[in-house]
Amino acid sequence: MDRKWWTLIAVCVAIFMLLLDITVVNVALPSIQRSLHSSFQDLQWVVDAYSLMLAALLLTGGALADLFGRRLLFTIGLVVFTASSAACGLSSTPLMLNLARGVQGIGGALMFATSLALLAQAFHGRERGVAFGVFGAVTGIAVAVGPLVGGLITSGIGWEWIFFVNLPIGVAAVALTLARVHESRDPHATGIDWAGLLTFSGALFLLVFALVRGNDLGWGSTEIVALLAGACALLALFALAELRQERPMLDLSLFKRPAFAGASIVAFTLSASAFAMFLYLTLYIQQVLHYSPLQAGLRFLPNTLLMFAVAPVAGRLSAHMPVRLLLGFGLLLVGAGLLAMTAVTPTSSWTALIPGFVIQGAGVGLVNPALASAAISVVPHNRSGMASGANSTFRQVGIATGIAGLGAVFQHDIARRAGLHGHTVTSGAIAGHVSRTAFVGAFDSILKIAAAVAFAGALAGFALVRQRDFVAPYPSPSEAAPTGEAPATQPARAGAS
Repeated sequence: MDRKWWTLIAVCVAIFMLLLDITVVNVALPSIQRSLHSSFQDLQWVVDAYSLMLAALLLTGGALADLFGRRLLFTIGLVVFTASSAACGLSSTPLMLNLARGVQGIGGALMFATSLALLAQAFHGRERGVAFGVFGAVTGIAVAVGPLVGGLITSGIGWEWIFFVNLPIGVAAVALTLARVHESRDPHATGIDWAGLLTFSGALFLLVFALVRGNDLGWGSTEIVALLAGACALLALFALAELRQERPMLDLSLFKRPAFAGASIVAFTLSASAFAMFLYLTLYIQQVLHYSPLQAGLRFLPNTLLMFAVAPVAGRLSAHMPVRLLLGFGLLLVGAGLLAMTAVTPTSSWTALIPGFVIQGAGVGLVNPALASAAISVVPHNRSGMASGANSTFRQVGIATGIAGLGAVFQHDIARRAGLHGHTVTSGAIAGHVSRTAFVGAFDSILKIAAAVAFAGALAGFALVRQRDFVAPYPSPSEAAPTGEAPATQPARAGAS
């Protein structure tokens, strides 16, 4: 078999492991809460510790991959992710679990930052569309089976095994990568942008920490105001640092290209709406409707199966129609699906979610493959590592800030409706002491906010992702640069927007 197909297999196995881990964790959160006596904030950090480290290091991971080699960094990421998965499964306290999840995020960052770049280097012309279609299908499979696998594992042998299952998959992926994947790098790469890394990471941490703690400390408190001001200041310093760098980890001038800005906004809004809501949907299904993890996993299938079914179709369509249509229309469906879920009432059964699950699942299936292709098609090819890392960064920033922001509204609204002003709303209170009416009212509020975010992303996709901003397709193998070097930059493709 040609090495490029082995590259596709290695990348898909790794991404399958990553996405499976994310989706099974969502279903296992209530079990983790009971086992480790976690607060509601601890549950948010189980997801956000991972997403924060992933987002903070993706850009640096892309730069390191361009400098030292994409296969090397991909392999290191696999090793770190696999080892930290074992630490997650062995955790005995919420702090230990969240620290291990943060390390998992480091490994995930190195893998995410290099996955699309490895595919782009290996595949050329029409085969790139096939590769991205397979990538999208694997993404759909992982998302589709994740809740069910998570439910089976959590109900059967315990939540710890949702992390232990990564060990054999990770070992196999490392062996395959070392044996079959070609190395590639950017011959013009320089070094690590330490100023950018520290300011960007610090800004993200302060922002998410403020969103998570805002209800408890008070939004006008000195601590929260200082955290938000610090986040803004560090973001400003990040922008200044990047503008002064000859080879920044995030080239801000690329945002002058509307398609790059549009793809980034789509990545952020998709995660901040559809994927951030998975935590609160899980709480509703398990702690309000009192379904077991396995029963909850089964009830997510209408959503996840639609993602799986639509993704390969969208991958093929992306080679024949403007990407902006797939991105924009997909996010419109996501927003419509979220709004459809507001039909839930205090007396509803889980079936009230089905129309929203189906509509939203189709929307996510449309967006994901098109976004993966657009992410690296709007920059010169020798910066594909940076572009891949940037797009994945916006995805993870969307998840982290989406969960924290929606959680802040959710906690405040549920406390107001339940008459718990001035009290911390714990996951235990949500499970046993908050009325179903209060929960559903707060749930309705964040669904509407998430839908508004998705609609904003749809507008950005329609307006900004113009085909004329895309670079030319990768050269054929006969035209490609020598092994180990990135292809030369191609001129922008002419064509209608």
